[in-house]
Amino acid sequence: MMGFGISLTLGAYFLAKALYMKFRHPLLNVVLLGATLVAVALLLLKIPYQAYLPARSLMMSLLGPATVGLAVPLYRNRQLLSRHAPAILAGVGLGTLTSVVSVAWLAAFVALPREVVLSLLPKSVTIPFALEIVRLHGGSQALASAFVVATGTLGSVFGGALLTRVGVQDPIARGLAMGTGSHGQGTAMAFLEGQEQGTVAGLAMTLAGITTTLLAPLLIRLLVKA
Repeated sequence: MMGFGISLTLGAYFLAKALYMKFRHPLLNVVLLGATLVAVALLLLKIPYQAYLPARSLMMSLLGPATVGLAVPLYRNRQLLSRHAPAILAGVGLGTLTSVVSVAWLAAFVALPREVVLSLLPKSVTIPFALEIVRLHGGSQALASAFVVATGTLGSVFGGALLTRVGVQDPIARGLAMGTGSHGQGTAMAFLEGQEQGTVAGLAMTLAGITTTLLAPLLIRLLVKA
């Protein structure tokens, strides 16, 4: 069953990618459409989700190495990144600060439970970072994973179209926005746009994870005092 689950997931991914590359429509987002195809296939074949879990767990274990693998395009494009270092650092810093502060503000405004707030803080970083932040400071890893996936999916589906709508065409700026706001899923979509966008998004995703990790303890202390 594990082999079938992996084959089903890969087949859904390649089909979704082919459709996106052909039509370039935001709703044909590779992650969203691929997950939908897998879910529909499981329902039609009457395969319970529990039977799919071993394949999912194995593929999830590769998420960390895949994130580390982004170092390859970063190294190959190190001169490009060096030229734009000030803009990249400023963009990631402001984007990350906006993300975590908006969560703190929302928590104060609607009086969210502490566990939910702690799980929301790392919503814009990739899952390995988010789970470690939640493990160190409290919160629910299940909730954190759900928030991360939801943020990445929404950002990867609508992020590119929104940037185009507001006139952001520069590949560096697009990569920064997608990597900082939508972590791995945004980075994957950025690579489909171009090598520059994807490389910058990969660096932004990593820097956003580090910055969020550093900001989380401070914000948590402030929330506790509030």
